[in-house]
Amino acid sequence: MQSTFPWGDVSVYVAGHRGLVGSALWRALEAAGAGKLIGWSSKELDLRDRTATYDAITEAQPDIIIDAAAKVGGIMANSTFPVEFLRDNTLIQTNVMDAAHAAGVDRLLFLGSSCIYPRHATQPIRESSLMTGPLEPTNQAYAMAKISGIFYIEAHRTQYGRRWISAMPTNLYGPGDNFDLQSSHVLPAFIRRFHEAKATGAPTVTVWGTGTPRREFLHVDDLAQACLVLLQHYDTHETINVGLGDDMPIRELAETVASVVGFEGTIEWDSSKPDGMPRKLLDTSRINELGWQPQITLRDGVASTYEWYLANKA
Repeated sequence: MQSTFPWGDVSVYVAGHRGLVGSALWRALEAAGAGKLIGWSSKELDLRDRTATYDAITEAQPDIIIDAAAKVGGIMANSTFPVEFLRDNTLIQTNVMDAAHAAGVDRLLFLGSSCIYPRHATQPIRESSLMTGPLEPTNQAYAMAKISGIFYIEAHRTQYGRRWISAMPTNLYGPGDNFDLQSSHVLPAFIRRFHEAKATGAPTVTVWGTGTPRREFLHVDDLAQACLVLLQHYDTHETINVGLGDDMPIRELAETVASVVGFEGTIEWDSSKPDGMPRKLLDTSRINELGWQPQITLRDGVASTYEWYLANKA
């Protein structure tokens, strides 16, 4: 989709600009010619600190805010630290939004997660599935925080007439991902584990679960382009899905990553470990109607992410 939006005339604050999503947004906004990009590292600004967040945003006076800041992690991290996932994410998003309102920011995009939807939601998952059933227990704390963010967006639209919107991305990956095995998501964890097995000559890699759950994986640069489209063309209270529109079994993902990395050993599955949701495929018809489609294939995306990992691993 060709953009006629005057990006050169606006300033944009990207909350979480050093993270996986935020760095992709920064690249996309630079390429679009954004007039001024604003970002603070977590050391420069702790978004859990209400006063500091309020002062920074009201002083900067951005035209647009994209909230891509969050405490994230995989099944193990979510299961082990539910207090931190619920508390930190609620603090971050509430502080950013309250400061944005105080600064008079009329355009804000809040990024959530597809884990907000019920564990047994009808597939593919439509936005109307929100709050229609129990959540997946392994990431319930994170999901609850993101759900509260969606409703906080709606509340500001209703009470103050703000043109704020929210979007729910599917599973993301790409350059800048977290490859720590204790807290990473499944795809970057596969990249690191298969790489290390290849490097050490290990004959097998054991993976959590059965390999049967189905997931979709969207490259973060595709998400960034979707965000620009939404800021230009979307303005309603209902959250909107951003996904690939196609899924695969985790077993197939593991085989694809192993192939890209060059691991030729055996993959074993530890069925005593949790699988998470049996399937999670987003219905992307609404954002597709706006003219956006993902462009990066899984194999190409995994290959470029693996290249980034090799260049940046400690």
